[in-house]
Amino acid sequence: MRQRYQLKQRPQRSRSYESDEHERGACEWCEYALVITLATILLIGVSALTIFWTFFYREGYGWADDIPEKQFNLHPTLMVAGFITFSGFSVLLYRICRCFRRIYVKLLHAIFHALAFPCIVIGFLAVLDFHNKKGINNFYSLHSWVGFVAMGLFGLQYAVGFFSFLLLLICNKGTANFRASLVPIHAAFGILTFVLGVCACLTGLTEKALFTLGAERYSGLPDEGVIINAIGVAIIAILAVVMYIVSRDKFKADSREMRASVDL
Repeated sequence: MRQRYQLKQRPQRSRSYESDEHERGACEWCEYALVITLATILLIGVSALTIFWTFFYREGYGWADDIPEKQFNLHPTLMVAGFITFSGFSVLLYRICRCFRRIYVKLLHAIFHALAFPCIVIGFLAVLDFHNKKGINNFYSLHSWVGFVAMGLFGLQYAVGFFSFLLLLICNKGTANFRASLVPIHAAFGILTFVLGVCACLTGLTEKALFTLGAERYSGLPDEGVIINAIGVAIIAILAVVMYIVSRDKFKADSREMRASVDL
């Protein structure tokens, strides 16, 4: 009788264990969907808020000698788009596109970097030309130093990523070990570049607020100051969400799926 009783009890324990695993899996998927949705809203929203600030308070964009301020407006908008929005999506693609073949994720990763590249270059040229027209010294502030380092790392990352992707297309199997050794280095410097881009944007927003509004007016928290601060807080929130998503190993694609991809 005791043996029959024990045999009857074992399936119940197994069903309870499977139920717990199912509940944990559902919770993980809800967490994943929530943070990815939040990251997407923030990444798109911060660029939209920057464009709103520029049109509503800074009179839009331009590239004319008689209105150099409108030319400067390209700088914050394009730098936020390049360093934050496009680079942020590029970092998160390996978490967002979990069901895609890895070769397609690499292609999307390259496309978002390709979108960020002209934004950063044009944004840099806009502020450089603005300073020259106004007779303002270049590369004297902490913001410019951090931004210059971030641009250098971004260019280096872009070159390394393009070289690795080119090797993938030319000789997949013959370069697999070499490309695999580049992955952790490329990923680490990618996160560093993103963090430096965030620091450059935050210091630039503070600098712009102080130069444009003045310390006394800015301390009174005018409407434009609130918008500038909101952009900065959104950038900080993006950094927090992106770092959380990247640090969660459970959000990575299944290793079996990765091994089954054609490029591995």
